[in-house]
Amino acid sequence: MKQVLVTGAAGFIGCNFVRLLLRQECQCKVFSLDALTYAGSEHNLTQLDNANRHAFIRGDVCDGATVKRVLQEHEIDTVVHFAAESHVDRSILGPGQFIQTNIVGTFNLLEACRIVWSGQPAVRFHHISTDEVFGSLHAQDPAFTETTPYDPSSPYSASKAASDHLVRAYARTYGLPATITNCSNNYGPYQFPEKLIPLIILNAIQGKSLPVYGDGRQVRDWLYVEDHCEAILQVLKNGKTGETYNIGGENQPTNIEIIRSICSLLDELHPQSPTTPHEKLITHVADRPGHDRRYAMDITKIRREVGWSPRHTLTEGLRKTVQWYLNHLDWVATVSKNGNYQQWIKQNYTQRTPRKELK
Repeated sequence: MKQVLVTGAAGFIGCNFVRLLLRQECQCKVFSLDALTYAGSEHNLTQLDNANRHAFIRGDVCDGATVKRVLQEHEIDTVVHFAAESHVDRSILGPGQFIQTNIVGTFNLLEACRIVWSGQPAVRFHHISTDEVFGSLHAQDPAFTETTPYDPSSPYSASKAASDHLVRAYARTYGLPATITNCSNNYGPYQFPEKLIPLIILNAIQGKSLPVYGDGRQVRDWLYVEDHCEAILQVLKNGKTGETYNIGGENQPTNIEIIRSICSLLDELHPQSPTTPHEKLITHVADRPGHDRRYAMDITKIRREVGWSPRHTLTEGLRKTVQWYLNHLDWVATVSKNGNYQQWIKQNYTQRTPRKELK
């Protein structure tokens, strides 16, 4: 990797990956491409280590001409493709943008790479996907493996499944050197505050209700974002082209357990809050349509073939995450000023029918 293009680099996982590259890969230059939609912010790419090896480019993966120009002008040899619409709730309310960004955007990127990289052997296209393409598991079902059939439930997961298929098609038809990783739910620094963990942290700090879908017993495999980024880097170095690797945190708490853990941490780390114990703010609301019940990831393949395992336990990762948000309330205030965000929060949470907490 000499000239690396990271798409969606101003978003949550993308900015953490850029930081990791600049810290650990001293020979490469990193080009961050981002359209700066509601969830992407240049504030996520400030105070970088080795900033002289980083350049930001504002651009949309849906603009094929821009993508092709960036690849040519900067002689990109590695593409790490994060750019995506990624929130299930938003995909239910407005699926069109998910089709454009996740499917058309990925196609534009693949097509540009196919043309620009023709005849170049030392190149790599890496695509970041999700465990949600596999659908939902029952309580006793085995965890998802790389060969689990796709069964997406939402417009978001369907659009990501389509993008995965496009990457595989370009690898098989055109010989594009590509890899795919399917990750579980990420959490950690710089996550946009509409997602579950930062939403709960910030609502609790402000004394607002903590919305829980349905009974709160949906199960997710939570992955600390730094662990995810390290896994991607190891796949780029040691993974086999044409292969897919699952990335997970190897834990399966329910959503209500996650929320109660956050409340407990805030009781300890933010004792001056007037709403302690924070757990009293929990409010169950009507469940969202098509809500998958359980995800779980089998990471045997990436551990065996790439040599990666998660470093953080959920307890460690949650503590670091809660402390990061408490220490960066100025960042929160900046990124949450977006009117689109405020309107969405009102539409998706405050207008849902409350339910009594289920014990």
